[in-house]
Amino acid sequence: MTVHLQIAEQVKKHREAQKQFLALDAQRERAIEAVLELAKSNKTIQTTEINEITKQMNQIAMQFQFPPRKLVTPEMVTNYINERY
Repeated sequence: MTVHLQIAEQVKKHREAQKQFLALDAQRERAIEAVLELAKSNKTIQTTEINEITKQMNQIAMQFQFPPRKLVTPEMVTNYINERY
């Protein structure tokens, strides 16, 4: 029975990590959208918040084998804006 409890505990941890990862992913997307709006208005942009969230996500990703996310640079944002708009 102990093996079953251990497996159940691992599944529970995996699901909790998945929920946390998805919540951080949504938070990261909102931060990216905010930076894109600033860039569209030719205002100064910083990617610090995005990358802090990304680092948290990547820590979870390493532990639970989720896909990691790339850090975002201001140049990436500028290039995206120039290509799209």
